[in-house]
Amino acid sequence: MKKIVLAVILLVFSAKTFAQDDYPKHQVNLNILNVIWLSSVELGYEHYVAFNQSIEGELFINDQYSFFFKKSGEKYNCTSLKLGYNYYFDLDGNSGPYINPFIKTRFGKFTYADEVTKVNMNSFIVGLGAGYQFNYNDTFVIAPYANIARNFGKEVNGDSKFWAVEPNLGVKIAYKF
Repeated sequence: MKKIVLAVILLVFSAKTFAQDDYPKHQVNLNILNVIWLSSVELGYEHYVAFNQSIEGELFINDQYSFFFKKSGEKYNCTSLKLGYNYYFDLDGNSGPYINPFIKTRFGKFTYADEVTKVNMNSFIVGLGAGYQFNYNDTFVIAPYANIARNFGKEVNGDSKFWAVEPNLGVKIAYKF
């Protein structure tokens, strides 16, 4: 009986040892390009489901439509939430290209300089992104990327200032743990 119990204990501990993951499961992100260029904050979290795949959630504070510059007196008052999937094509040391299909919802208003004309920015957005991740020691990440997305907001698409297809660029800095 003691041999059976000992064998079961060894089996359980050895299975636990083989099942351990040798990669970080979490990553927090900041799109530093948006902060510098647009005064918009894009914060994100990624949970790795495999060493080269993750599910991400992002919060956009003071979100702006693409990289269209606002004219003097124009104001964005928008917030967005994004849910995406990242597939990393691991080429060398966890650095390499990746793709990012995503869905996003934006809510808020855009006010023209006359302070009377407002556009309801509420939108459902579907898009695809691609980038290249530079991964240092599986801890610190820098990843430039580009996205293109289809905006399904009726008022947004009906306004001559905005396009139905929204391009976007970014440089993500991140910490993996």
